[in-house]
Amino acid sequence: MTIPLHLGPVVLDSPLVQAALAGYSDLPMRVLARRHGASYALGEVLLDRFVTEVGTNRRNLARLAVADDEHPVGGQLMGANPDDFAPATRRLVAAGYDVIDINFGCPVKKVLGRCRGGYLLGVPDTALEIVQRVRDAAPPHVPVTLKMRRGLDDAPESEDRFWTIFDGAFARGVAAVTVHGRTVRQRYVGPADWTFLARVKRHAGTRTVIGSGDLFSAAACVAMLRETGVDGVSVARGAIGNPWIFAQARALLDGSPPPPPPTIHEQRAVLRDHWRLAADLHGEGLAGRGMRKFAIKYARLHPERLAVRDAFVAVKTDADWHAVLDRFYAVDAPGRDPSADIDETADCHA
Repeated sequence: MTIPLHLGPVVLDSPLVQAALAGYSDLPMRVLARRHGASYALGEVLLDRFVTEVGTNRRNLARLAVADDEHPVGGQLMGANPDDFAPATRRLVAAGYDVIDINFGCPVKKVLGRCRGGYLLGVPDTALEIVQRVRDAAPPHVPVTLKMRRGLDDAPESEDRFWTIFDGAFARGVAAVTVHGRTVRQRYVGPADWTFLARVKRHAGTRTVIGSGDLFSAAACVAMLRETGVDGVSVARGAIGNPWIFAQARALLDGSPPPPPPTIHEQRAVLRDHWRLAADLHGEGLAGRGMRKFAIKYARLHPERLAVRDAFVAVKTDADWHAVLDRFYAVDAPGRDPSADIDETADCHA
């Protein structure tokens, strides 16, 4: 039986969460993740000042868009100045986000250079002031959550700062903390440290902890839950072009055999839906450019993955997209498991 996940007053029907992914987890990706078994999804990380200063052009507004059928949905903020977080929080709440998440985990060099993301793990006072500003600005019924890594590096001082921020965030009213099992310095090199996640959960007790790192298959999601005791798992890169990972993980959690990889026709149906959602949100021109990065990931599930990938790379229009589907997805056949082809890339670029 699947155990619910509690984010303060927001109760999710399973522990399976789609992470915030810069440049990816827009409305179409989130909606498809929810349809395929994710209990909750986060929008791509947004700079606090972008949120407050966003204009009225279609491209910018699309980054804040929320669909009627994806609630509850989380919005993730990143920045450096505590003063900028409160107005951004209020703007996300007004846009319809049900949970506000704060990013203290991004390891991208330019983010760190601007004192954002993972940089804040080295300055607990500033990090906790940001947490307080967001909690004060959000209405009481809107949970505030936090994403962090296990420290800047492996130095004892980094771990000490981790615990200061972790405990201080809960003391200031955070409803849950997501912990990635790598340091900021590691970026995405080497395995995530799940033993650290187990330590965090033991330390947290009844407080909600969500684990992150190396979740590229349904089996890995279930293994993290069972080996570490975390309350939920946050699937990031493993969900790009593979929303089926959530249904597969749900089946395992319920004691059922996981569904096989989606067939060619099942993939075609989702590819059609994803294109339609993207074109409706962004317009055909932007959808044509933006969908290529998704198509490269979807292609990993196709038996002719390299040919399909190359065909999708050339897509620019609605007609181009459907021509690829007509060529490669017309005849049904078993799909393939993409988890053997993992190419880890950063989950934030702001």
